[in-house]
Amino acid sequence: MPTPTTNDTHTRIANSFDAQGLMKTLGATIALVADGEVHIELPFSTALSQQLGYVHAGAITSVVDSACGYAALTKAPADFEVVTAEFKINFVRPAIGERFLAIGRVQSAGKLLAVCTGEVRAFSLAGGEDYKVVALMQATVVNVRR
Repeated sequence: MPTPTTNDTHTRIANSFDAQGLMKTLGATIALVADGEVHIELPFSTALSQQLGYVHAGAITSVVDSACGYAALTKAPADFEVVTAEFKINFVRPAIGERFLAIGRVQSAGKLLAVCTGEVRAFSLAGGEDYKVVALMQATVVNVRR
């Protein structure tokens, strides 16, 4: 179980997240903020689908990128924000589900860079808490002074 963060860290993450127009457009919400780990939920919407009815890779990538970035922000100094320097994503199966959970985790954090891993889990209504991993990410996130 991830270690809970302080209220200051949670507020910092929530305020930054709320300033992101893309996350609002996607309908994504923060589900968990912990030290070095952030979860973002994404409900299924046909507005986010591609031609076969799966959630589009761009939507999946966006939420797991944000989860990794916000996980890195939990480790960044108070006067910094973060931006993604690079990522690699693997889609391991179609994004089929009623809701998705993007989990970002810091693997290593230094003064300027954090290396994070992310995964996106697909949940179906019939499956309860059973899920299938639909994507895996490796990302490098950079601390930038505000």
